[in-house]
Amino acid sequence: MNKVLIIGAGGVGSVVAHKCAMVPEVFGSITLASRTVSKCDAIADSIKTRFGRKINTAQVDADDVAQTVALLKELQPTLLINVALPYQDLPLMDACLEAGVHYLDTANYEPKEEAKFEYKWQWDYQERFEKAGLCALLGSGFDPGVTNVFTAWAAKHHFDEIHTLDIIDVNGGDHGKAFATNFNPEINIREVTAPCRHWEDDRFVETPAMSEHRAFTCPEGVGDYEIYRMYHEEMESLVKHLPSIRTARFWMSFSPNYLKHLEVLQNVGMTRIDEVDYNGTKIVPLQFLKAVLPDPGDLGKTTKGRTCIGCIIQGTKDGQEKALYIYNICDHEECFAEVGSQAISYTTGVPAMIGAKMLLEQKWLRPGVWNMEQNDPDPFMEDLNLHGLPWKIIELTPAQATTFQVACS
Repeated sequence: MNKVLIIGAGGVGSVVAHKCAMVPEVFGSITLASRTVSKCDAIADSIKTRFGRKINTAQVDADDVAQTVALLKELQPTLLINVALPYQDLPLMDACLEAGVHYLDTANYEPKEEAKFEYKWQWDYQERFEKAGLCALLGSGFDPGVTNVFTAWAAKHHFDEIHTLDIIDVNGGDHGKAFATNFNPEINIREVTAPCRHWEDDRFVETPAMSEHRAFTCPEGVGDYEIYRMYHEEMESLVKHLPSIRTARFWMSFSPNYLKHLEVLQNVGMTRIDEVDYNGTKIVPLQFLKAVLPDPGDLGKTTKGRTCIGCIIQGTKDGQEKALYIYNICDHEECFAEVGSQAISYTTGVPAMIGAKMLLEQKWLRPGVWNMEQNDPDPFMEDLNLHGLPWKIIELTPAQATTFQVACS
């Protein structure tokens, strides 16, 4: 019987726990752990109510390697699914090595004191995991995650070489709040305010945050949006593992309302990640802001609309230019009806479950540290259709791909 330990009881952790519970033939025993065990208990109650299945809960501080090791040795799971904070990736990888447990996460490590997204720290674990006979699967969310698999699948079935990759993430949902982030506010704001980096001519080029933007019309009536170029970690691994890529960019939609609030918060210092003194107490302004903003896990109750996330890929096949768009559209209200979550958490949590399934079924299980695109994309693509994230493909002309014209007239 496969045992898994899920660490993290936020919006994504809730989706992962619900979706694992829906596949009992693979996930035989599930324990959900967090620093705040009451959050785990609430998720366990929801799973029991919805699916009639009992999962276990536990308390753990993911920053404390010894505490995590003790829990791993007590439970003896096959796999640890890390949906805690990116700061905690390395302590949890250390714990897995010490306890002899496979590892999976959805976002790469970043240090608390600097908004820097880089795989180097985790790639440095390659030899240790390989020698231990353990597997670490990195970035099994949507972006990173599904977007990596989309690209690998296109490279396998549609292209001899991929030259240009544009990853476009649109959230067409409306939560009705004056200002809120759709996932952990601390991570979200650090991500969008960091300098942009995109891949061009065999190097990363840095530009000011969100200084490049363009209009984008989603297919299937999701709507028209302004998308902004940002840095996202999957570009680092994709250009390494698919070296024919000459240009790689990541784009995300933001509403004028979101950007105006963010500008004000930056201007008054509320997005700072360094400590300040407040009445003799050291606080981090961004962490204080996180405490007063709406909880992303509660947004599903009011959010309506759809997400649209996909890849515009250009390259060559049999000496001819080729372009296509692979994408998924996800409905916020349908996600809430199924697992009590909005679509942002859903589109991250479902791929985490599928990645775990790939390891437990030994389809992707091999010693070492791996990014998503280094595995056979076919079984993962099949499971996306089976477990709530169906994808579609649109053939484009090179001109359509270059101008981001993916919506049918």
